[in-house]
Amino acid sequence: MGRAHVSTHELVAGHYRLFEVVQRETNRVCWSGEDTRTGRPCLVTQIALPEQGAGEAVRRAPDRVIRTGETMASLCPGRIAVVLDAVVADGMLWTVTEWVAAVPLGDLLDRRGAFEYARAARVGLELLAVLEAAHTHGVTHGELSPGQVFVREEGSVVVTGFGLAGATLAPRLTAPAYASPEQARDERIGPAADLWTLGAILYTMVEGRPPFRDRGRPEATLRGVDRLPLRTPVRAGPLARAVQGLLRKNSRERLTRPVVRAALTRALAEEPGTTVTEATTRPGLRGVYAAARQAGRDRPRRAMAAGTALALVTVTVAVLAVLTATDGLPGTDDGAAPDARQRPSSPAAPPTGSGSGPGAGSAPPPSPSGSPSPSASPSRPGVPVPAGFHRYEAPEGFSVALPGTWRRLDTSRVPDGAYRVVFGASGDPRTLAVTYSRSAGADAVAVWRDDVEPGLARSDGYRRIGEIRATTYRGRAAADMEWLAGDDGTRVHTFGRGFLLGGGRSFSLRWTTPAGDWDDTANERALAAFLATFREDAS
Repeated sequence: MGRAHVSTHELVAGHYRLFEVVQRETNRVCWSGEDTRTGRPCLVTQIALPEQGAGEAVRRAPDRVIRTGETMASLCPGRIAVVLDAVVADGMLWTVTEWVAAVPLGDLLDRRGAFEYARAARVGLELLAVLEAAHTHGVTHGELSPGQVFVREEGSVVVTGFGLAGATLAPRLTAPAYASPEQARDERIGPAADLWTLGAILYTMVEGRPPFRDRGRPEATLRGVDRLPLRTPVRAGPLARAVQGLLRKNSRERLTRPVVRAALTRALAEEPGTTVTEATTRPGLRGVYAAARQAGRDRPRRAMAAGTALALVTVTVAVLAVLTATDGLPGTDDGAAPDARQRPSSPAAPPTGSGSGPGAGSAPPPSPSGSPSPSASPSRPGVPVPAGFHRYEAPEGFSVALPGTWRRLDTSRVPDGAYRVVFGASGDPRTLAVTYSRSAGADAVAVWRDDVEPGLARSDGYRRIGEIRATTYRGRAAADMEWLAGDDGTRVHTFGRGFLLGGGRSFSLRWTTPAGDWDDTANERALAAFLATFREDAS
């Protein structure tokens, strides 16, 4: 793609006069201008098309941009810049939109540097509302970037650039550093590509630099996006997990909109010195407004009071439920990875699969170290260990009997003290995952149904077996769920039991085997041993 040099004395399409550059990105320059026929101010954006023309796709690009712009403007009035005109001239695509009394996000970042996390969360919620409206109606932006986002003085945003994706055969027309990996590979894209870019924009806002730098040539930048590892965010604070979850290379592993919304809302609730009176849980099509903003703002279609401890716990549950999946936490994946030493290839299920809520008992303290070496010890008094098993005493404060050759395979943690430990043995496709959560709801059945199952359902071949069953375990409220899922053509069968410790704390045990071996006597015996011998410190 080439870069254009345009004189402000020239008229674009015969009647649009250019004044000065408002914002510049790779292959894209936005100008302030006016329509000489009416004298009305406008924004004129110049986009460099591929030097090797894309033929019919380029010829159709103006109509596509206008049509998509009209659709989005009707869905999100006030949040989408109205497209007035679009033309192709001299190898450039020119789009003309109404004047936007706002500053490009890219310009704000250039002038002021990184945002603090709460301000980034506000912008993120605004963008998420626009994307939700688009995705609900089958529209993918595909070209989102800080230059396509204009921020008004009071914090609301206006988005431009809808209709550019697919307008030519190029994988990305503007700002390649914000392309998704699938777009960088020139694959078919969908809503997940926009969620990646949302993550990249959030990353840029809090870190002061994009997650993948512009390498000067679009093809080199796109290769970097596709192949290079993500630089861990260091200034994102409570947004770090959400940002990393959105920037998953595998599009199927990225966080969903509801989970991102909960994470951004939670970040607002944690802003120092701010009293959050209303937290967004389901934004309306007119945009999401930060909870701290009061008069004169549109309200979302659904909102929840966040001034009580219960509401804050609810937000925490939703965030923790899938944010821990951003680390690909083994053992609570969708049941499609019986070998827990490998990262799952589909969205991980939340650590709160056990359910949670009020009850008795105390939580085990998290270990300050990483993955401690397994240790065997004699059975505790009154807790017999079956023949061929040994009791493993975890430094986190629980114990369980394991088959003779089994050991601790992996450990994953989140900052609030929640963790997941996976047990297994080399060459054995079976695994046991023990998850401890400190933020969960009050109904174990509801947590499986509302927090866990939606993530599982996105995996190939997922099918729940029977109903989610309320039960008791060690005198505490609990729930059981079983499901099938696929993994590279191999079906696996998972049984999960979650039980409540009180104060929002919970444990869950997940036992996964190849589906064809589920009824083997040895497997039935192993599951029975796990359930009979598991103990936490409160016991």
